[in-house]
Amino acid sequence: MKAVKIAPLVTAAVLLVSVPAEAHVSVHPNTVPAGAFATLDVRVPGEQAGAHVTKVDLLLPPGFTEVDYENVPGWSVRTVERKLAKPIEDDGEKIESEIAQLVWSWTGPLGRVDDGEFVQFPLSVAIPDEDAGKALEFRTVQTYSNGEAVHWIDPSLDAEHPSPRINVTAKGGVVADVAGQEAGPTAGQGGATASSTTSGGAGQGSSEGAAAGAVTSSGGASKGLATAALIVGALGLLIGLIAVARTRRRSGV
Repeated sequence: MKAVKIAPLVTAAVLLVSVPAEAHVSVHPNTVPAGAFATLDVRVPGEQAGAHVTKVDLLLPPGFTEVDYENVPGWSVRTVERKLAKPIEDDGEKIESEIAQLVWSWTGPLGRVDDGEFVQFPLSVAIPDEDAGKALEFRTVQTYSNGEAVHWIDPSLDAEHPSPRINVTAKGGVVADVAGQEAGPTAGQGGATASSTTSGGAGQGSSEGAAAGAVTSSGGASKGLATAALIVGALGLLIGLIAVARTRRRSGV
């Protein structure tokens, strides 16, 4: 069985927009339940002045036996398989290999990613059931037209070039893109994060973590809006009092 299926050609254009300085190669959404079928966007920024991205080499964690990839204009893709130590059965079919690597190469002229722009490579995958509570790393090597290669492979979140990763929560949870720090914890710790499922949390950790972040964010915004409204109201009252005083002076009251 061939483990890769090629997704049909799509008309969506490559996303080429401005990005903040020092952006990272990242995967979105970054919080996905085990066993879920999800579309993961591999987001690759351009960060070299006078050079553009020519190749993106992505190493997948173990367990991805089938990956559909989108046909991104201006880019070709090549897949590399790895043989399973023990074949598995899926819908009556014997699977002997999994997808180990995807390599995107820029063919031009469309899809060029210069400094301050980014491109997304969508992947349709099934998250392995056994990865609940883990952070999965998608180690990536990014090559530029000037020959420089940036290795996004460091397991530390505080590193200059951390590996892209997602949090895998308990089966039955929600897919979420939690803002702020990139997904974690550091790979190898094996524990769940605040946005992942904690012990006894059966599928609720992801939604609760995302909701908590939303409440904090919206709460701060609400306070700011309320303060602004009070200031505007006070200014309006002051202007009204000044207008009344001027009118009374003119009329001799």
